[in-house]
Amino acid sequence: MRLYSLLPLSIALALCAPAAIAADRSADERAILQLERDICAAYEAEDAAWIGKHLAPDFTLTASNGKITTRDDEVAELAKGVTTYEVFRNHGTRLRYYGNDTAIALGITSVKGVSEGKAFAADFQFTDTYVRGPQGWVMVASHASRLPAAPATKP
Repeated sequence: MRLYSLLPLSIALALCAPAAIAADRSADERAILQLERDICAAYEAEDAAWIGKHLAPDFTLTASNGKITTRDDEVAELAKGVTTYEVFRNHGTRLRYYGNDTAIALGITSVKGVSEGKAFAADFQFTDTYVRGPQGWVMVASHASRLPAAPATKP
């Protein structure tokens, strides 16, 4: 008899679980997308201190040319002011989750600025890896591959 009294409760809990997961994912999505926007804004503002505080201590970035940089490398380069960004913007960002504590963000980063006195503009396909830690979501790794320049349009 006791088994039958638990059956409705079990069914109710099972039906509520997807809604709870969806609500959690919605909060996670907002947090991660906000981090993506904040990181772009920090690069535009040359805010090396913000980058230093918000990337994981063991963060690595792999660039198109295979060069790997660390959080400390990124902070030092930004602090030098050798590269300034007029535009540093992510778009088309999609998120994937693996368990409760790992998320992958994929999208395009468009940049425009000046580096060592030379103007540049480029688009990169990015993959950012986030892990949820005691302080919330933190980026632990990133990969950026330069996309081919769009062909010039004829007048």
